[in-house]
Amino acid sequence: MNAMDSGGWTPDEMAARCALDIPSGAYVNLGIGMPERVAEFVPAGREFIYHTENGLLGMGPTPSENERDPDLINAGKKPVSLNPGASFFHHADSFAMIRGGHIDFCVLGAMQVAANGDLANWTTGGSAIPAVGGAMDLVAGVKTIYVITRHVTKDGTPKLIDACTYPLTGLRVVKRIFTDLAVVAVDDDGFQVVELAPGISFDEVRDKTGTAIRPAD
Repeated sequence: MNAMDSGGWTPDEMAARCALDIPSGAYVNLGIGMPERVAEFVPAGREFIYHTENGLLGMGPTPSENERDPDLINAGKKPVSLNPGASFFHHADSFAMIRGGHIDFCVLGAMQVAANGDLANWTTGGSAIPAVGGAMDLVAGVKTIYVITRHVTKDGTPKLIDACTYPLTGLRVVKRIFTDLAVVAVDDDGFQVVELAPGISFDEVRDKTGTAIRPAD
């Protein structure tokens, strides 16, 4: 068992829990990796209009193997389906939607999130080729930024910390974090637990957070 395997929510459960906090009718962009899973968990009775940077509005869930179209992919090059009324447009128009403030929610992954909402999610500053993608545009233009991430790294290092040490994606942008241990809000006073995952105590969340965190009201 590694440092991340202490129980709590699975990645699919994290995605489903995140989807519960998105209102019906919202225009939503999903980052690469775990955030992509949110598309599979639209709550009953709700409709989300999914946007992807490569020029698609109205993205549906992942299609079955025999229904996949190699030309129909999201920004992470994963196969997607189309919902009724979906539309295609130029890459520049897609970013105009983002920069113009027309997307309501964006769900991103994270390497670090600071207590003031700063986000680092594109490079650790090492030798690997950085791949920021559309993240900097998204955090600057989208109305509400959510993050899905493991609470700690594989070696147990906290990802929710006082101040980011990796290169920043955006300043004071994250509003809510969905980890395997808890849902955490970010406000003017720092981190506060909104909900604990089943079987997880506040003490465990506090011990695995790299700065002060408040319990739920």
